[in-house]
Amino acid sequence: MSRVAVLDYGSGNLRSVERALAAVGAEVTVTDDLAAAADADGLVVPGVGAFAACMAGIAALGAGPVIVERVGAGRPVLGICVGMQVLFERGIENGVVTNGLGLLPGQVGQLSAVRLPHMGWNTVSPPADSVLFAGLAQSRFYFVHSYAVGGAAALAAAGVAVTTAQHGAEFVAAVERGPLSAVQFHPEKSADTGAALLRNWLGTLSASAQPATGRSAGEHR
Repeated sequence: MSRVAVLDYGSGNLRSVERALAAVGAEVTVTDDLAAAADADGLVVPGVGAFAACMAGIAALGAGPVIVERVGAGRPVLGICVGMQVLFERGIENGVVTNGLGLLPGQVGQLSAVRLPHMGWNTVSPPADSVLFAGLAQSRFYFVHSYAVGGAAALAAAGVAVTTAQHGAEFVAAVERGPLSAVQFHPEKSADTGAALLRNWLGTLSASAQPATGRSAGEHR
């Protein structure tokens, strides 16, 4: 059973993400312990609310280097909603620019749509070689957001597998590059399709698993 740590930095649908992962077979710990986050087979970075607030929470916990180092070492990380957005270079909200973790090129900005937030079910268009969306092409997932990443073509040119969706204009709904995966929607709120996506992600963990260097993630809150 894969050990998954859900990072508790003061933001996110922590318990619903925990339940969704446990339902598809993971051993899940919600934790603010950085050793547990580093040692887990997979790390989930959730996030709701403002980009700047999420980055402040990550900085206060000192979790940024752990996330960056995991990706650099080929250890799987999954970002969800604002937890996806903070993986990019910067976010712009109400004219305020906040630096992100810089693991992916690009910036987060307000959706170009008449109706905001984008709330509800929407279809996504993944690339043919997507691992996250294997068996899920043109499936529907549950979104709640007013900000997103554009520039899907530039991301693809940078070697990122990009899944897109439409709300007013095209935006990036998910990304995959090596050990780093992220989704703008909420798989934990997306019923059977969300469960299938989480199961696909769990399937990538065994190939990347390494012996833990510290205490088991199960020993931490």
